[in-house]
Amino acid sequence: MSSQNSSTEETHNNDKEQPFIEHLTELRSRLLRVFITIGVAFVLLIPFANIIYEFISLPLRELLPEGSTMIATEVASPLLAPFKLTIIASIFLTIPYILHQAWSFIAPGLYHHERRLAIPLLASSVLLFYLGVAFAYFVVFPLLFDFFTKIGPTDVAIMTDINKYLDFVLKLFLAFGSAFEIPIATVLLIWSGVASVESLKAKRPYIIVICFVVGMLLTPPDIISQSLLAIPMWLLFESGLFFGKMITQRSSETTNH
Repeated sequence: MSSQNSSTEETHNNDKEQPFIEHLTELRSRLLRVFITIGVAFVLLIPFANIIYEFISLPLRELLPEGSTMIATEVASPLLAPFKLTIIASIFLTIPYILHQAWSFIAPGLYHHERRLAIPLLASSVLLFYLGVAFAYFVVFPLLFDFFTKIGPTDVAIMTDINKYLDFVLKLFLAFGSAFEIPIATVLLIWSGVASVESLKAKRPYIIVICFVVGMLLTPPDIISQSLLAIPMWLLFESGLFFGKMITQRSSETTNH
């Protein structure tokens, strides 16, 4: 009798271990696909590394005073800066595929109604991240660099190091791309029941203050760039409330029917 119990327990443990190993194998497979995709994108983009850097640096170069140029203060900077940017660009371009792989991994564990909401949220998160980066490049950078190039002493030549510039713009790209995810975070909080539309509305004054604090921490120390991040964050929060309310109303209507 005891031997039968031990045999049954061993079979049960093996059944539990098997799905876990299968999940690890699938995770490894999907991670491998992601790395291969990023590698392929990098190989395709590396011949255009300097062109990509020229495009990224255009908002500053257009506003530099006559006679001023960007410089490289380190020997390897002319090689490493475009190389680093190409790696980031490869990841940036493959974000939809990366998220698709993540979705394919977690989707089997979701309920049908969760999948139905998760797909538009996933697509929206990709689109909002790209919009945040585009907003930084086309709106924030021209205003910001115009301010920086005109605020300094007239007898100081502006010659920005290409590595320092790249670090600066990548930080802003990440800040604005992440900030534009606020509607998704707000909707998820409401949908999961962690917060309600009414409770978030009651916290609106605190959230506005937090937006400006985050803008102060993630952007250069000037009121222009801080406001250009904080105000869109607040508006995106309001849009998250709007869509969260729509989802709540639709869920309640479905439950009533």
